[in-house]
Amino acid sequence: MVRVESKQPRKQRKARYAAPAHARNHFLRAPLAPALREQYHRRSMRVVVGDTVKVLRGESAGTEGLVDMVDTKKSTIVVQGVSVNKADGTEVPRPIPPSNVQITRLNLKDPKRAEKLGGAE
Repeated sequence: MVRVESKQPRKQRKARYAAPAHARNHFLRAPLAPALREQYHRRSMRVVVGDTVKVLRGESAGTEGLVDMVDTKKSTIVVQGVSVNKADGTEVPRPIPPSNVQITRLNLKDPKRAEKLGGAE
């Protein structure tokens, strides 16, 4: 997390918006499901494309789907099956903050990610 001494909300927001890329990875973490916590001995992980997540908050709460896109600039993710209708009737994906989802299945195709967790499943 970006360390800011000030308690002023405007400075807290500015720190998030102006955070460097390596610090933005921390904003993209989501809690793990209880079974994964038990298996990997950690509470949260960074969300990557291909992870399966369950939406916990908002209109789409309870929806489970694959992560289609991760937007590091806006610190949001796009989940398959979570969309909103525009005024003209077209459906567009609804970006979700990663803190509002729970990772239920990890994408371990990346060998470095699997190794970091202590081996693949």
